Amino acid sequence: MLPAGASVLAVEEGLRPIALERLALVAVPALAVVWLMYRWQLGAGGAIYALARMLGQLLLVGFFLVHIFAAEGPWLVLGIMGMMMLTASWIALRTVPEQRKGLFSKSLVAVALGGGGTLAWIAIGVLDLDPWYAPRYLIPIAGMVFSAALNSVSLAAERIHSELERAVPVAEARATAFRAAMIPITNSLFAVGLVSIPGMMTGQILSGIAPPVAARYQIMVMCMIFGASGLSAALFLRLVLKDREDA
Repeated sequence: MLPAGASVLAVEEGLRPIALERLALVAVPALAVVWLMYRWQLGAGGAIYALARMLGQLLLVGFFLVHIFAAEGPWLVLGIMGMMMLTASWIALRTVPEQRKGLFSKSLVAVALGGGGTLAWIAIGVLDLDPWYAPRYLIPIAGMVFSAALNSVSLAAERIHSELERAVPVAEARATAFRAAMIPITNSLFAVGLVSIPGMMTGQILSGIAPPVAARYQIMVMCMIFGASGLSAALFLRLVLKDREDA
């Protein structure tokens, strides 16, 4: 069980709030990229929409999490995680828009079992949360898990579609798609600690947690994301290719 008063993400007392006028400065590099996309005719409108949507979503999340963290029963937390799974499963199929409706159920099963199973193992077996649905811990961790599952399913969907269109044999197409789905998290495993200090570990260190303790949590997160990514991608590919393998 987590120590009393400990937080998975930050210790509130040690973290200085960012003044709004300084926070606005973060838009400078983002707008520079938007300008480049506009000059190179790469769809700057989509980037502006994505940035605006991110801003609105995070402001709303920051407001609602205050109330969600005060939840005393599991149903609100379970409902939120169900919504996260549905949303992740739908967004994952942006890479294959023409097959989105037909593949949604497969994507949902993959995210629910691969991501949800990993989340349950971490919450109960590793963190030993008390209660098991503790929203302050479970919801941020669920966000990391389902985001990882989303990305791996998205990459797997795009690649398996491309491979099958080229009439690549099923076993070879599956191997190629799975390998592609695992590239981002595998690169992160190689880079962590050498090229980058991940966001969770950085947030903990900035908030006053000792680096060795923050490193333990980051090890948990990296293994958790690797597991959720691999299991979700493998399940999705298995479901997509089941009919072809049985034929």
